[in-house]
Amino acid sequence: MSNTKFSNFKSEDGSTGPDLVGITTFTSPYYFVPPSGTTAQRPSGEGLTPGMLRFNTDIGRLEVWRNDHWATILGESPNLDGGARGVFVGGITPTRVSTIDYLTISTLGNAISFGSLSAITGNNASCSSSTRGLSAGGDTSPTIVNTIDFITISSTGNASSFGTLTQARRGIGGCSTNTRGIFVGGYTPTYVNTLDYVTIASTGNATDFGDLTQLKGPNAGACASSTRGVIGGGDAPAGRSNVIEFITISTTGNAIDFGDLSVAKLAVAALSNSTRGLFCGGSNPTPADVNTIEYITIATTGNAVNFGSLTQARRGAAGTSSSTRGIIGGGIFVNTVDYITILTTGDAIDFGDLTSSRGSFGACSNGHGGL
Repeated sequence: MSNTKFSNFKSEDGSTGPDLVGITTFTSPYYFVPPSGTTAQRPSGEGLTPGMLRFNTDIGRLEVWRNDHWATILGESPNLDGGARGVFVGGITPTRVSTIDYLTISTLGNAISFGSLSAITGNNASCSSSTRGLSAGGDTSPTIVNTIDFITISSTGNASSFGTLTQARRGIGGCSTNTRGIFVGGYTPTYVNTLDYVTIASTGNATDFGDLTQLKGPNAGACASSTRGVIGGGDAPAGRSNVIEFITISTTGNAIDFGDLSVAKLAVAALSNSTRGLFCGGSNPTPADVNTIEYITIATTGNAVNFGSLTQARRGAAGTSSSTRGIIGGGIFVNTVDYITILTTGDAIDFGDLTSSRGSFGACSNGHGGL
């Protein structure tokens, strides 16, 4: 067997690097450098085969091509404190607050103070990567804001400025992959169908993504897999909505119809693992708060199916998750935190309490289904 020494691989298109054919063994005790580039420089189109590897310089992680998308390879576990961390951000008590709480999703117990947002904010939305959490939009009563803040989930401390939404609005939803955050709908105070996106690892202002299928706010529930974002419920000019719609997060464009919730409702909490999305609680057209939990399979389309019930009926709760467990916190106006096992069905179980009773706020984690 011949030995050939290569010191570096630099080109993603193969124009300056060698072609390695057959079985190749690397025996260096040091390292090799894979092709690298920004998110915008990802190869696309024909010629991609599963298993292709690159280093994304925007997010500082390896990526592998998986048939139809670039998937992030987590170089380290998102776990800390014995498990993935859930964070609850802002809210209404009924006065607006800047509170940020956190808890360890794999345990039980009460939330702990994390820090504060840059301003008192309710009716905001959150999303996150495995390292960074974002809070966007909302209002400081009565002012509607376009602010985006960020935190580092593994630490504690006050939020820092990230940028701004394309328009000031409240009652929005949020979901994300490990790379891109999406903020959906809301009102300005008129209802909008706006979809914005940001690159979570950077800072800067949001960019227009496309439009929802209908004008929608307040607080449609939004969750994601690593490829698809799903938005369910909310309020529309004609009344509460049962519409579920989806987007492909790595692209831009308008949302597409997915199916329906079992009943039209607003102020819905949503969460997901990589395959299943859940929509929890809310307020239906009676109007009455509900304790309903229903689920969908994110990679398909179709109507939501009954999962079980929350420990109490409420609207304005916030949901987030690890890969196995979902948590639903708060509501108008309670401090309750429930949990469920995502891949089963059944009623929620008491987890503990938030540091204060509040609702209409955001939640995120470093272990949710979009990562």
